[in-house]
Amino acid sequence: MPGPVRSVGEMHASFEETDYTPEVFARPWLAAGALFMRGESVFLVHKTYGDGWDIPGGFVDQSEAPAAACRREIAEELGIQRPPERLLVCDWSPHDGTDRLLFVFDCGELGDESAVVLQDSELDRWEWVPIGTVEDYVTPRLAIRLQQAYAALREGRIGYLERGIPPITD
Repeated sequence: MPGPVRSVGEMHASFEETDYTPEVFARPWLAAGALFMRGESVFLVHKTYGDGWDIPGGFVDQSEAPAAACRREIAEELGIQRPPERLLVCDWSPHDGTDRLLFVFDCGELGDESAVVLQDSELDRWEWVPIGTVEDYVTPRLAIRLQQAYAALREGRIGYLERGIPPITD
């Protein structure tokens, strides 16, 4: 049973001051990805492990902000410095029994493609893929997320998703 209802000024009570224990709170894995667009095409990288094609990005380190993780992953995977411009979607997407929060950031234009130096321990190639055929390259859950991120970019909005889909509201 939860502890007593607290006023706004009392919202930062410690675990010791409530009936909650740390085990009742979700501990999702966080990941951040970079969406680079060129016209109607998305920039994908091919991983040498896992599911193959993906957007640049990866898991967020302990005490690291998702936007900072995105910037770090771009530098590590592509060898370029690029800050994320804005959040496009946040997707609650549990997988293999683990809660995951996946952030996709608009990272603007890629720019000089000759500056891209792939992290060869993880990636072996990249490709511009039309958004309409992205499902031929990536996993179904990632294809849905990328299509939603693309729509958010084109419509100038931020999207909240659950398993890649905007939740139904009444």
